[in-house]
Amino acid sequence: MVRAPVEVVRVSWRRRFGAVALAGAVVLTFACVMGLLGAWVDDRAIDARTGRTTAEVVSSSFGRTIIRFPTPDGTVHSPQRGVLYPRGLEPGQLIRVEYDRSNPELVRVADRDFRLGLLPCVVGVTAIWLVLTPPALWLRRRPVVTLVSKSDGEL
Repeated sequence: MVRAPVEVVRVSWRRRFGAVALAGAVVLTFACVMGLLGAWVDDRAIDARTGRTTAEVVSSSFGRTIIRFPTPDGTVHSPQRGVLYPRGLEPGQLIRVEYDRSNPELVRVADRDFRLGLLPCVVGVTAIWLVLTPPALWLRRRPVVTLVSKSDGEL
């Protein structure tokens, strides 16, 4: 039986790191797009059944801003996830909010929506691709192979 020669394809570390850099850029881009899509879906839910009221900012931290607000039925709500689009809020501040009447846990600062995230998302994705693409392409380029032939008499 005659076997055909088998070519061994070796993937260099450079090509692997280049692929990882591009995959990282794709994952970060996907995360940004999904974050905007999630904010848009939340805004649509609020817009479909909008309730408006005044809320008090209870606490504000990097990850979440907690508020407390009453609904027309007399119930006081304090959403566990916090308020959407909380930039610039301070504890003790009174703010206007809009919430989903069927789900008062879904609440946003009045007159703010997902469009606040468009510019940071576009700038972030652009920066990711500008920073990761050149080194990824440089790492993934095929190395130049130079064949050197030796004459039979040379060692």
